Amino acid sequence: MMNSREMRRLMKQLKTKEIDAYQVIIKARDGDYIIDEPQIMAMEIQGQKMLQVIGEMRKVEREEESQTNQTYSDEDVQLVMQQTGCSEEEAKKALEAANGEPAEAIISLMSRR
Repeated sequence: MMNSREMRRLMKQLKTKEIDAYQVIIKARDGDYIIDEPQIMAMEIQGQKMLQVIGEMRKVEREEESQTNQTYSDEDVQLVMQQTGCSEEEAKKALEAANGEPAEAIISLMSRR
């Protein structure tokens, strides 16, 4: 247990600052967490920064990552389809497996035949 003198000494060591923000967004693996009109206190303790966020939190579901991080274009899909005679779905799967590289996708599909 700290006595009052130790507590005052510790509080003097804390470098605190209030951050004026209108929204905080936390991007987590299972979705986004949004806090509107938060109260934010930033503190520095022994060289480490720490944030305290207070407010009403709501969760927002995100679309699937594969749709938002698509690494190939529609033209790439068409090129793979033309060169291999495969379906659009097969071309997309091959492009995803080839990290969006049309040449690698074409070679991969051709080697399967």
